[in-house]
Amino acid sequence: MPPPSAWRQSLPGYLFLAPWLVGFIGLTLGPAIVSLYLSLTDYNLLQSPRFVGFANYVRIAAEDDKFATSLRVTLVYVVLSVPLKLAFALLVALLLNRGIRGLPVYRAIFYLPSLLGASVAISILWRQLFDGDGVVNIVLWNLFGIEGPSWISNPDYALYTLVVLAIWQFGSPMIIFLAGLRQIPTDLYEAANLDGASKIRCFFKITLPLLTPVIFFNAVVQTIDAFKAFTPAYIISSGTGGPIDSTLFYTLYLFQEAFGYFRMGYAAALAWILVIIIAFFTAFSFLTSRYWVHYDE
Repeated sequence: MPPPSAWRQSLPGYLFLAPWLVGFIGLTLGPAIVSLYLSLTDYNLLQSPRFVGFANYVRIAAEDDKFATSLRVTLVYVVLSVPLKLAFALLVALLLNRGIRGLPVYRAIFYLPSLLGASVAISILWRQLFDGDGVVNIVLWNLFGIEGPSWISNPDYALYTLVVLAIWQFGSPMIIFLAGLRQIPTDLYEAANLDGASKIRCFFKITLPLLTPVIFFNAVVQTIDAFKAFTPAYIISSGTGGPIDSTLFYTLYLFQEAFGYFRMGYAAALAWILVIIIAFFTAFSFLTSRYWVHYDE
């Protein structure tokens, strides 16, 4: 056990750490443990939880068709939105890295959608843009003479409007890409230019390999955020996940079970399955990173 003098020296550190510990235990660890217990119960908020073991998980795996539908919709959303958002963010970062005037202003403007994109107001605006008589269809008709469909009311297109909204929120990964581009030594490009390498070859042989740690970080963060997406699907579909469950995100289905049908125990089981899915994808990303992420050493 440390001597009293060591405790006195460590006391200020523990005092500064105390607010975080209280918040972590009270707002993260404690609720997670309670949620894990509730996932093993039948609980409707009105009566005491009744322990049912793994019945909720068995029902999810064997009987719940909407679970499979919501998982499929979410996976399609993740597979489409994350790579497209990262590609667009990298493209904008490359353009801003050229040393244009007023760079701080452009960075602030491009970052703004990331701050507003998940808000209720932007989701309502997005619904108005892609409605049957929305701005998108007006532009298509006036410029090209094309009569567009009601994008958000058509199950063939509704999910893709949410993908476009996700791509529009490219500001956060763009800022990180721009910081990574600024860390690449310029003498590498100068040596490549002396050897006659083209800009495309420099991008694939210098920029992309040295940027892989940043790409990896952005990919993991954006994948987790995409799995947790909720507000756009809830607002655009009015909380139903329609049309025909085409925008039924996993989080939206979880919300319906918890606050629509008051099946809190069942919703807690769905939440823990989502935790496992995100953990699996994250672990898979770290395991495969050794084959394509290149660090300085």
